[in-house]
Amino acid sequence: MRNRMLKTAIITGALLLAIASVAQTPPLPATIVSHTDIDAFINALPANAVSDRPIRTIDVGGYHVGVYGVSRPKSVKQEANFHITKISEIYYILEGSATLVTGGTVPDPKPLSPGSGAMVTMQGARIDGGVSRKVTKGDVVVIPAGTPHWFSSQDSDLRYLIFRPDPESKIPLK
Repeated sequence: MRNRMLKTAIITGALLLAIASVAQTPPLPATIVSHTDIDAFINALPANAVSDRPIRTIDVGGYHVGVYGVSRPKSVKQEANFHITKISEIYYILEGSATLVTGGTVPDPKPLSPGSGAMVTMQGARIDGGVSRKVTKGDVVVIPAGTPHWFSSQDSDLRYLIFRPDPESKIPLK
């Protein structure tokens, strides 16, 4: 009985010390990326090319989170992608609509030219065995790391945000 009480006291003390040290760690400040900044950034992207560029990348204490602006013109041929990384992607569609295919496999993938170093992107002409869904303004899509994805058709130009939580902090801060 006495050993159990001693163990309980030690565990309780350790927990209290851990809680106290966390409580004394000052929280990180919040970062706001305003709609004005987002609109200006998206509007400055080239109209005739697919653009996927960082607006801000923030250290959130132990990992980075990137906020990217994307312009995807309907007139530009689309490739299927998957990223060799631990970074998942969260899309928030600002404008346009399209058919997004996720999952399945990309036959004969080839590496895209080197990017930020945070992700190696593989591309191919299509996805086999994926799930097709219509996405439109206001939709949010969560794409787990390594999942193939492809806009197989677009009804219009697309503009969207991508949020990329980076557990390895490889995305450079901006």
